[in-house]
Amino acid sequence: MTSSVLTSQFGLTEKLTASPAERALVKKLDAGLERVEAGLKHELRFADQVADVTATYLLGAGGKRVRPVLTLLAAELGGGANDEVITAAQVVEITHLASLYHDDVMDDAPLRRGVPTAQLVWGNSVAVLTGDLLFARASQLIADLGERAIRLQADTFERLCMGQLHETLGPQPGEDPVAHYLKVLADKTGSLIAAAAQFGVAFSGAPAEYEPAVLEFGEKIGVAFQLVDDVIDLSATDTDTGKQAGTDLRAGVVTMPLLKLRASAGADASAAALLAYLESDVIGAPEGVDVSAGIERLRAHAVTAETLDDAREWARQAVAALAPLPAGAVKKALTRFADSVVDRSS
Repeated sequence: MTSSVLTSQFGLTEKLTASPAERALVKKLDAGLERVEAGLKHELRFADQVADVTATYLLGAGGKRVRPVLTLLAAELGGGANDEVITAAQVVEITHLASLYHDDVMDDAPLRRGVPTAQLVWGNSVAVLTGDLLFARASQLIADLGERAIRLQADTFERLCMGQLHETLGPQPGEDPVAHYLKVLADKTGSLIAAAAQFGVAFSGAPAEYEPAVLEFGEKIGVAFQLVDDVIDLSATDTDTGKQAGTDLRAGVVTMPLLKLRASAGADASAAALLAYLESDVIGAPEGVDVSAGIERLRAHAVTAETLDDAREWARQAVAALAPLPAGAVKKALTRFADSVVDRSS
């Protein structure tokens, strides 16, 4: 995947070409992404033959590179993509890749980015250890950026782990399931996206007062991103990833539409009937059983539209957090970035 494709899939070349400054920004992002991509290929090489294959497996499968794009965008609030910014962008993407190896083991996922997951190819132990290797490589890189960078990475890693822990345990007695789920999304996804933006500001020499704005932007965009994923799961089969409609629903993975349906079932007979049908005929259904009717019913239900509305509201709040930033091409690009998150279909 070339860098021009990476930027265009976020809409950064569609509505950002009205002025020379905006065209120049797109060129800078493309150039920065080329450096990041080349660096990722270099940094994920290991002398050990087995590790070299497993560590580059998901990198080779592609990906949107959301986090590096955001690091590079935020860096344009300062001096742009210097060597430290490029390293930071590589760190956030390697950290993200590492988390995917672990997530797929915990979810027993069969596909990731259109290819069989590492745990399906090599087994759980190899997949977990490969994720650990990537976390180690990210730590090696971040050490070159100094103590503050190490602390930021460690804090983010802690939130990633806490998010996964809370997702695994589920809401505690008396805890609101929706609030619990949103906290999981903020920790598991929002924290690393927020860190990506903060790294861009911190290592480009941008004013320190911009950091709170991009941190809030990144975390809220992360929540919006995952809520949109919940809706996409109910959409038609994605030909790019190979993921079939309702993969999460069939597996019983908690998503916002399902949580909203459960919340409304007590007072809404139609919601209660749909929930009963899903729990008996769709959730946990064996492979090969046609559950498309149940998926379609949930997709058409108001709770799915409400989930998409929630995603748009989180994205709106993310854009509002950018108020302290100066007007110009960068702020416009970040706004478009937020729009693209909720407008995407894969």
